[in-house]
Amino acid sequence: MSADVAVSLAVLAGIVVLSDVTRRLLARALADTGLSEYVVELVSTFQLCCCTHELKLLSEVGGIEPGLALTFTYLASVVHGLTFSGAIGNPSGALERAYHAKLSGSRALRRIACQFAAAAAARAAVQRLWGVGLSRLHARHKLFGFRCTSPIHAPLHEAAAVELACAFAVQTVITHTQSVQEKFRVHAVAAVITTAVYAGGSVTGAVFNPALAFSTQFPCSGHSFLEYCVVYWLGPLLGMMSSVLLFDKLVPALSTKPSPRHLPTESKKKA
Repeated sequence: MSADVAVSLAVLAGIVVLSDVTRRLLARALADTGLSEYVVELVSTFQLCCCTHELKLLSEVGGIEPGLALTFTYLASVVHGLTFSGAIGNPSGALERAYHAKLSGSRALRRIACQFAAAAAARAAVQRLWGVGLSRLHARHKLFGFRCTSPIHAPLHEAAAVELACAFAVQTVITHTQSVQEKFRVHAVAAVITTAVYAGGSVTGAVFNPALAFSTQFPCSGHSFLEYCVVYWLGPLLGMMSSVLLFDKLVPALSTKPSPRHLPTESKKKA
């Protein structure tokens, strides 16, 4: 294992530990104020974005093997799932919970605001961290002004379709594993996330999270803000909505058996 990878793994571990300690302390301190859920959302999304920034740097600038990058993606997804303490970390997920009345509209909007605030804070924080030059990879990235290029390598409608498909797959597995024990469920979700990254990473980076994309992809050159919105905001939102509508409305409607009174007349006579 190279020194750069070792340093990045240490950075990832430090981010997770510090975030978990902060999350626990603030949640306990604000338990009686009604603000704890927003603090947990803020810290958890910050953790997600910082870790993704580091993994993205390892993959795109550090040039680690694709298999190793996917392994890190899987492990990071499991860790996030086990440490988020009820946080969502994804605006599409917050909207899905609001649709199912698990969150009120106002609470969902406040959580989304926390997610985007954390995304912006994470972007600034990792640049400060990289600026310290803990590894040659960090120092080289600082030397080039923390520049990144757009990971979109397809026409916008195709890129948006990829993000839609990834979001659809992840939302579907989240929906259908609600009854599974959390220690097993996180692995199922992480496996689907890793598969989605493998399938769509070469086209869009496979982010399928509007807040995470705002932190990691929007600063990159190559496309406009509006184009990024179409791919990384509209695509995942439509993917989540497609999954919800399919399994909430369409599948139940198709699986409902017609009542006897709706049977053809000849069928009734034979009966």
